Amino acid sequence: MPEVIHDKQVFSLLEVTNSIKKTIESRYKNSYWIKAEMNKLNFYPKSGHCYPELVEKVDGKIIAEIKANLWGAEYQRINRNFIEILKEPLKDGIKILINAKIKYTPTYGLALDILDIDPSFTIGDLEREKQETIRKLKEEGIFGKNKSTKLATVPQRIAIISVETSKGYSDFIDVLNKNAWGYKFFHLIFPSLLQGDKAVDGIVGQLKRIQKVIHHFDAVAIIRGGGGDIGLTCYNHYDLSKAIALFPIPVLTGIGHSTNETVSEMVSHTNAITPTKLAELLIQKFHNFSVPVKDAEKLLIDKSRRLILEEKTKLQSEVKLFRSVTGNILLKNRNNVNGLSQTLVQQSRFVFKNEKEYLFTIKEAIKKGAAIQFSTWKQDIVLIATSIRKDVNAQIRQFLMSIQQSTFQVKNGSQRIILANRRNTDLLSQKAKRASWGSFAKQQERTNYA
Repeated sequence: MPEVIHDKQVFSLLEVTNSIKKTIESRYKNSYWIKAEMNKLNFYPKSGHCYPELVEKVDGKIIAEIKANLWGAEYQRINRNFIEILKEPLKDGIKILINAKIKYTPTYGLALDILDIDPSFTIGDLEREKQETIRKLKEEGIFGKNKSTKLATVPQRIAIISVETSKGYSDFIDVLNKNAWGYKFFHLIFPSLLQGDKAVDGIVGQLKRIQKVIHHFDAVAIIRGGGGDIGLTCYNHYDLSKAIALFPIPVLTGIGHSTNETVSEMVSHTNAITPTKLAELLIQKFHNFSVPVKDAEKLLIDKSRRLILEEKTKLQSEVKLFRSVTGNILLKNRNNVNGLSQTLVQQSRFVFKNEKEYLFTIKEAIKKGAAIQFSTWKQDIVLIATSIRKDVNAQIRQFLMSIQQSTFQVKNGSQRIILANRRNTDLLSQKAKRASWGSFAKQQERTNYA
């Protein structure tokens, strides 16, 4: 009951909230089908309950929002139903059609108690999203762009986007590495989540990493296996589909499901139902190249052998014919050579005889000419020798006369010099004697005085 405080009727908070609760319960007795967007599921694994945040948006702006309760038992049932029909679990960001009761409690306030969710409504919404992605890609003219890229005749270098621990990746690698023909592949994994809300950013991010080293690869393979048809809506996402469509080398998909193709598979260069089938497709590319090469090799060997045999037979025939023809030619030429040899010998003898007589005539002429020339030279030499002898004798007489004159002159000059020196010596001797006698006389006088 309300109190009166300062002449005012005052209600407690519990009284107000209980009144609201009674009003709502009396007004909203039935459950209602409500369409909304699951902004956040808010699943708590420990309790098994969910506390979804439901919103309605117009042009991306929230115009209505309410909390909801999805108790553990209902969640398990509804989630199984979603996975069975939709191939997707309950998750954030999907549009849903819920059957719920409006509940209000004084403690937790207003909320919707979810009793059921119709997956067919969500299927329609997801299909609309898929068709919208296809429409946008086609309007931009890029829907078939990756399909127009050329896959290598022998695609050996494969960049793989997958989870390293997934069975699909393991099957893919086993088929490639253990092929019975020994074909060699180079492959490198770029790890990423492959389902759920985070798969789009993960796969797009790894495509960007691969593009930085794109010259090392012939193709990209997106491999997913072991999850069945669950969690494929991310492959209808516009951002992921666009990244695949615009990728500059072929993108191959093997995401392991048997339902309708996702947009990512539609825009990829090649799609296979499973990773194993995708690996077999790559091996088949090797077959398509190697089998014709081997057939051509075999055909080339067979043709070569036939040609060699034919040429060998032809050569043997030619050799026989050559031997026969050359034998005849040699015999004919041998006779010709013998005849020519005899003629040459006879002509040589005649020439040699003529040359010998000619040389003898030249020899006699040379002897006579030499004798005459030697006689002439001898006379000239005698005349020259006589002339030289006369000139030498005259020179010797003249030289002897010059020596005699010089000797006479030297002898006269020497006598005059000797005579002059003798006179000078006598004069000096007389002066010395006089000087000595004078000095002796003075000394004798000094001796007497003393």
